[in-house]
Amino acid sequence: MTSTIILAGAAGDLGTRIARALVARGASVRALIRPNTSAADRTHLTALGLTLAEADPANVDALAAAMQGASCVISALNGLYDVIVERQSVLLDAAVRAGVPRFIPSDYSEDFTKTTRGDNRNLDLRREFMGRADRASIGVTTILNGAFMDMLGNEMPIIQPRIHRVLYWVSADQPMDFTTKDDVAAYVAAAALDDTTPRILRIAGDTLSARELAGVMSEVTGEPYQTLHAGNLGVLGVMIGVAKRVAPQPGDPFPAWQGMQYMRDMFSGKGKLTALNNDRYPDLTWTSVREQLTQHRPD
Repeated sequence: MTSTIILAGAAGDLGTRIARALVARGASVRALIRPNTSAADRTHLTALGLTLAEADPANVDALAAAMQGASCVISALNGLYDVIVERQSVLLDAAVRAGVPRFIPSDYSEDFTKTTRGDNRNLDLRREFMGRADRASIGVTTILNGAFMDMLGNEMPIIQPRIHRVLYWVSADQPMDFTTKDDVAAYVAAAALDDTTPRILRIAGDTLSARELAGVMSEVTGEPYQTLHAGNLGVLGVMIGVAKRVAPQPGDPFPAWQGMQYMRDMFSGKGKLTALNNDRYPDLTWTSVREQLTQHRPD
């Protein structure tokens, strides 16, 4: 029988990738959309092969009606407290009311179960929602993937092509986890169709240090790259504080200082993933950092 999967946030970048991966696996995908969703987004989603289900995202009853008969709800929502905690909580309550057995929240990050509260705003939001999810009468699976490999470059500027350096804090040999968005999407789709998933699944398409990243850049570009020590975690903390004062951007989920908080967790080792579950679905393949940077070289 074809499994019906509910997908929230299907029109977004990661949501679209998850939708494609689900359809490729033969799932019937029902995308939750707002009543005022644009015609362009509706066309985009139906072209992916999705069924559209209109529901007010604040209305538990309407969402529950749209979820009837589904085997799993996937959230690919992106935002701050009003989305990650409040809107996902309504989504979670609706899934419970509809009798959906499983829920995959929009976590997709480094290991926030080990990071320090107050050090990373976006991870704190995911930790708060995890507490709510664990109290709900539904099976919940969090998928952690380190950093999105696609962001290596301008969005995660530890690679500095103009000076042929890879920045690092504390240690150039601290291993860090990276996974492409497409690989995350493929794994999420496989997990959504697997009713035996544990509470947390950890994946990494590639794991390497700043020193190893410099080596990869040397191979990819044919030019010698070296590491550059940017300071200790205290220095990075000061930089984060300055960035928050200069450009606070309180309504932006990913201002510059938020990215710096993420890098602090990576270089401290607190967000490092352990006991990876990459081999749970043997048909999946993983993109290496070398492959990614060969195809998408940082400017």
